[in-house]
Amino acid sequence: MSKPEKPIIHVNAACACGATEMSINGPCVSMFMCSCLDCQRATGTGHSTIALVPAGALGLAGKAKAFDRPSDSGATFTRHFCPDCGTPLYGQSSRAPDIRMIPVGFFAGQNDWYAPNQLIFSRSQQVWDLVADHLPRHVTYRVGSGS
Repeated sequence: MSKPEKPIIHVNAACACGATEMSINGPCVSMFMCSCLDCQRATGTGHSTIALVPAGALGLAGKAKAFDRPSDSGATFTRHFCPDCGTPLYGQSSRAPDIRMIPVGFFAGQNDWYAPNQLIFSRSQQVWDLVADHLPRHVTYRVGSGS
């Protein structure tokens, strides 16, 4: 069985207040869900929906503010958001400086290309967060993923 092709994405959207626009023009490297406690706090729900894209595929117009924190892997994780309305824009890890982690919901109405293939950090998945049963679950990071 062959792996499904990764989509080439061409989308553009603005944050809640319209001060910052973000676009993706390029390939999607990976798509997954994450139930780590940091993602739960950042999204206000039980998991995040993430697409990984090369840094060069991400365009940003307007202002962004960043917040750094240590991650479970020992890397520094940086979340970027609109400084006016707080809308999450993207994340990046010091372990993968050329990759951007995009919250798929930012592109609401333009994200039918999203097809997650796993849930990471299932150890902290909330019982009320009904993630699709068919997705493989990993207690922390996917074994061998390096991220």
